Amino acid sequence: MVGVREQIVPVLAHGVALEGSLAVPERASAVVVFAHGSGSSRHSPRNRHVAGVLHGAGIATLLLDLLTPSEEQVDRRTGLLRFDIDFLAERLLGAVHWLSDDARTRGRPVGLFGASTGAAAGLIAAAAAPDRIGAVVSRGGRPDLAGPRLARVRSPTLLIVGGADAHVFGLNREALRALRRSVGLESELEVVPGAGHLFEEPGALQRVAELAAGWFVRHLASSPSEARQLFAT
Repeated sequence: MVGVREQIVPVLAHGVALEGSLAVPERASAVVVFAHGSGSSRHSPRNRHVAGVLHGAGIATLLLDLLTPSEEQVDRRTGLLRFDIDFLAERLLGAVHWLSDDARTRGRPVGLFGASTGAAAGLIAAAAAPDRIGAVVSRGGRPDLAGPRLARVRSPTLLIVGGADAHVFGLNREALRALRRSVGLESELEVVPGAGHLFEEPGALQRVAELAAGWFVRHLASSPSEARQLFAT
């Protein structure tokens, strides 16, 4: 893993300060915001593993808690906020705006990486801001929760599912049909053989990370030569 200094940052999103972990490799070509799934946080070891692989590909990352500490307490009691996909998408959009203003990331293309319900929030955000979000990757996501707004997504989108995650695979296959109508061939479904919903099987999460890095470099890299260099290694 590339040694990259991580900074804890307050991310201002629509007047609310969210806790984030920002890591910017030297000469980073792009930045990816992570939207975790229900009940998780920016400390998710799976997302942090993927982020480490992105750093090696020259991509900065922002791992973000989409709820404030007080909202987390409410959500632990009720479980409601984690499934308020529109609310989470608004928070994501606020983080994207924050990145465009921050000196460490200003001017860099932005992608979104979402897991589970976070993937639905990422797709809704992409539909709302196609000029700001250059690519989306979903890991074991619930794109069905984005509903009809899938048809408004214009960002190249990669859906990654586990081969043993039958229910989520079916949902993603249906979502791909909707995305193909809006994004065309710049949307793909990748299946990791034998993997379950959490990609805990040996090598499964690494495969997710490699697929995500390839997608973001291909669609967010500042020049085609950067993409060629990654795929040649």
